[in-house]
Amino acid sequence: MIVKSYLAWMAVFDGIPPLSPILKEVPFVWIAFCLVEYFASKRKTLYYLIVNLLLTGLFFAVIMYYKYYGVIVTYHALQQVNQVTAVSNSVFSLLDPYYLLIFIDIVIIGFYLIRRARRSKRQPIMFQMPRRTSRGLVSTVFVFALAVCLLNTWPNRASMNEIKKAEAMGILNYEAYTVLASQKEKLVDPNQITQDTIDKLKGTTGLENPVYFGQAKGKNLIIIQMESLQNFLVNLKIDGQEITPNLNKLVSESLYFPHFYQMVGQGNTSDAEFVVNTSFYIPPNEAATQNYPDKQLPSLPKLLQQNNYDTATFHTNIVEFWNRGELYKALGWNRYYDQKFYGTEDSVFFGPVDEVLYKKTLPELQKMDAADKPFYSQVISMTAHHPFTIPHELDKIQLPERYQDTMVGDYLRAQNYADWALGQFIQGLKDSGIWDNSVIMLYGDHQGLPKYSLSSKEMDLMKEIYGHDYGNIDMINIPFIVSVPDVEPQVIDHVGGEVDILPTAANLLGIPLDNHIHFGQDILNQTYNLLPERYYLPSGSFLNDKALFMPGVWYNDGEQMPLAEDGVSQALTTEDEYNRALKLLQLSDSYVKQLPDRTDK
Repeated sequence: MIVKSYLAWMAVFDGIPPLSPILKEVPFVWIAFCLVEYFASKRKTLYYLIVNLLLTGLFFAVIMYYKYYGVIVTYHALQQVNQVTAVSNSVFSLLDPYYLLIFIDIVIIGFYLIRRARRSKRQPIMFQMPRRTSRGLVSTVFVFALAVCLLNTWPNRASMNEIKKAEAMGILNYEAYTVLASQKEKLVDPNQITQDTIDKLKGTTGLENPVYFGQAKGKNLIIIQMESLQNFLVNLKIDGQEITPNLNKLVSESLYFPHFYQMVGQGNTSDAEFVVNTSFYIPPNEAATQNYPDKQLPSLPKLLQQNNYDTATFHTNIVEFWNRGELYKALGWNRYYDQKFYGTEDSVFFGPVDEVLYKKTLPELQKMDAADKPFYSQVISMTAHHPFTIPHELDKIQLPERYQDTMVGDYLRAQNYADWALGQFIQGLKDSGIWDNSVIMLYGDHQGLPKYSLSSKEMDLMKEIYGHDYGNIDMINIPFIVSVPDVEPQVIDHVGGEVDILPTAANLLGIPLDNHIHFGQDILNQTYNLLPERYYLPSGSFLNDKALFMPGVWYNDGEQMPLAEDGVSQALTTEDEYNRALKLLQLSDSYVKQLPDRTDK
């Protein structure tokens, strides 16, 4: 168990103090083994193996979860278990073979005991424990180990940063603490949650004549959500080859926001759908689709329906994945299209490739466009999904040898194909006349290359691309592109996040949000932004217009990362912003949790 503790710490934490895993993990192991000594009078060796397997499985889960999300897994992630088989490719891609050595003792001892049992005519040795341990010794060890665990846990319970908290407590103590210390969240009275309160916390200033208000009044709205699309792909060339030529062309013809950031959590793509269509923040621990689908959610589809819009969402996966069917009902879409509509031809990962998505979606949009009312549709791409191992027959480029057989290279291949398919869709929209009568918004749903899962070679490739070490800001930076009829292309440096898409769309379509609670802001008109971040970054992290802040135990020992490469590293964020960001999260959680339940549930 000592060896396994060191393996888990090396995979998750930086700069491990030599004795920390022993001092912080072994006492918890002693407690578990003492309980075996207390309560198992027979088959004791079997129970030792079971406890070993459970603790080993927990360490293994911590390693694998951290490799993708960059957070310490807790019991909340049990809600994800039914999704694991669907994302098995992603799970196996994160698995370094040596991680499986964590189970080697269980395999060897189990094999040995079974073999001995078969050879023996006596009671199987695996069910025997010939030596009896002194109860007094067991009690002494138990009390001592419990005291050490409490000393590791109690003084560190106030830390905001979950990684630092787990390191200070020990992984096993942290897991136990999250279960035992779980308490009901204190909710704010919904009558106190007003748009004026939210705007003051965000630092938003009201404008009498906002720019672009009603610029696209009565136009269609098409929102394209691109799988795992990160901002560094814009105008990226590898040895002279453009990776996303269609995206680059769209950027040159549109409003482009290079400082735009993901705001998703455990639900990834489905969380992006939730945030974009509600302008609320994700819940603290689980996916939005597992927390909020029973609620009557104020949403962009409902808002536009009130303004005589038809609405539909398009996704080639099955609607049951991530409980999307219930989410779509809560959001109020008129219709959804899933794998039942698209079929299973040319499937990669979860469903048909993007080419099929766009080819079969376009005629439906043409039908909607031919009706006597405008429409809002959200089109969700999927082919460039982690781990990005699309069949080579889909390749449209040949990457240099140094990118071959790496996750970075596979990512670039997948995004190049997704870009090619997007180009076909854009051309179809233009040829059909829909493009000129629509606002087109395009963004990446979430990061594609978690820095925690990249090898040293792959991190070197990312450094080659960026010109600096690949960091947290780079990882969560996604593009946001808006094409509006009769609006000149422009690069807008305002900071924004997915929560801002709803109010930005409402401004362009000339729809007031006077009676619609929202936590985003129209980033066409606001230069300052305060964006609380969750899940992929420690609790208490936030972005403003200058920097990303990540807390330590609290604000004072946190880290500020300038958004601009030449930014000064001091006085970029304030403790007041930190407290306001936390308050915004509390207000969003409180508001959504106290919404009326759906009557059609």
